[in-house]
Amino acid sequence: MSLQDRLDAFKAEFIAARPPEVRATMERATAELIASGAAGRALKAGDRAPAFALEAPDGTPVSSADLLAQGPLVVSFYRGVWCPYCNMELQALEAARAEFEAAGAKLVAISPQNRVNSRKSLRENALGFPILSDTGNTVAAAFGLRFALPGYLVELYKSLGNMLPLFNGDDSWTLPMPGRFVIGSDGVIAYAEVNPDYTRRPEPADMLPAIRRAAAAVAA
Repeated sequence: MSLQDRLDAFKAEFIAARPPEVRATMERATAELIASGAAGRALKAGDRAPAFALEAPDGTPVSSADLLAQGPLVVSFYRGVWCPYCNMELQALEAARAEFEAAGAKLVAISPQNRVNSRKSLRENALGFPILSDTGNTVAAAFGLRFALPGYLVELYKSLGNMLPLFNGDDSWTLPMPGRFVIGSDGVIAYAEVNPDYTRRPEPADMLPAIRRAAAAVAA
């Protein structure tokens, strides 16, 4: 089953178990984010990726410069452990990680959640790659992904128990749009995919051609 098939199946079950007003609120928020054009302003292939230095779940500092010195870098922006769509995507990325590494690339996820919740994500999803903590979505903003939740969506999230200030350790009520990037060793983005609809995610294998081109450029 493809990643999107899994996401679609979960979405159907989730919607069926919730009142119509919950579905309407979520669809309104997604439609407004799409209409805002925010995704079109995010970084694209050919842009230079912002440098970053963030903490891994064990507190170890991880810098993009150190990772890129080893080859191409795959970066996935992740909303948080509370998001089932994101967790399914992390599992799919883990399943593809061996192919990424065989092609010469490292893989990291970046999330606004704190290190405690990143450790929970690693454990529950059986991940072999780090989730880096981006407090306040600072790095996400540099990639053009950060957005503020509208007030009506904040209230819905609270009613569902998705208390972002507790997960993230800040009161901003901001999230990153889900995004994946392949960054070459020269710091230039070779692949970018951003979707304001968090229920839609591309297959991890879609990145492999860009990873291989970026790796070939290093070897040349």
